[in-house]
Amino acid sequence: MARIAVDALGGDRAPDEVVAGALEAAADGIEIVLYGPAGLDTRGLELVEAPDRIEMAEKPAEAVRAKPDSSLVAAVRAVGRGEADAVISAGNTGAILAAGLLHLRRLPGVFRPAIAVPIPARTGVSVLIDAGANADSRPEHLVQFASMGSIFAEEILGRTNPTVRLLSIGEEPEKGDQMTIETHELLRDSPSVNFEGNAEGRDLLVGTADVIVTGGFTGNLALKLLEGTIGELLDALRTEIASTPRGKLGGLLIRPAARRLRTRLDPDTYGGAYLLGLKGLAVIAHGNSGRRAVANAIRLSARGVEHRVVERLAERLPVYDRRASGPAPNTMR
Repeated sequence: MARIAVDALGGDRAPDEVVAGALEAAADGIEIVLYGPAGLDTRGLELVEAPDRIEMAEKPAEAVRAKPDSSLVAAVRAVGRGEADAVISAGNTGAILAAGLLHLRRLPGVFRPAIAVPIPARTGVSVLIDAGANADSRPEHLVQFASMGSIFAEEILGRTNPTVRLLSIGEEPEKGDQMTIETHELLRDSPSVNFEGNAEGRDLLVGTADVIVTGGFTGNLALKLLEGTIGELLDALRTEIASTPRGKLGGLLIRPAARRLRTRLDPDTYGGAYLLGLKGLAVIAHGNSGRRAVANAIRLSARGVEHRVVERLAERLPVYDRRASGPAPNTMR
């Protein structure tokens, strides 16, 4: 049974929605321990006292150092100490990364951790990596992200020899900025990934590859644009259907299909994203996560424990030249 440390104060809707989501996941047989202030109503779940809270607007590294007893840091530290198998938080992304680097540390040979996000593509779930752990990256880093994403796709998504594409502004190898062009050349010559060329932003929901690799800045922009567009389109469709009697009648006929579509495209279905490249398993949930998203993020972390994602990365990740690591990560928030 996986034991998951949950940051009870992380996110815009904490702690009530976090506790409710944790209860939902606990009904599946997942062992959960909440980290939060004394007196928090956990409705029967185990609580480890962690009185402080790291706010979304705080500077990540400074906040982690200044608030060692915060719920976020305490939950991450529990994984580092072997008191939990994985941690999930809907809090400050940069702080999760900073706490992970401090208390979990990087796997040997890893330049920088990267966020791997499931994307609900037409042909099945694909992986976008990096989705925001690093604001600045180098071509060598993206090659390693591609390797981590490929291992993730094999272990979690069950893909054999997963395909990889590089997010760019065109399919041609010469399209993109200098980093993208250099990354394309390195990926093309890399024996560790099944590289099939560039992909454009419009390809993200098509399923053009099992893994889409990009730098954290571009990946975060693409992810938020995608999520925002999906949300607006689904809401607009619901509004239009309800606006006329004929629309309401048609809505009854398409309701089953509409529900399936919403379930497939809704970010809450996946709940969160893996932070890959650390010696412990961490899952980052959306900042506005409700109980369903929190529950699914916990389930996602439990699957990662079951599939031994960290161990698989440690065993299979190719060894890269450490001189390519560059300075410490400049994290997104």
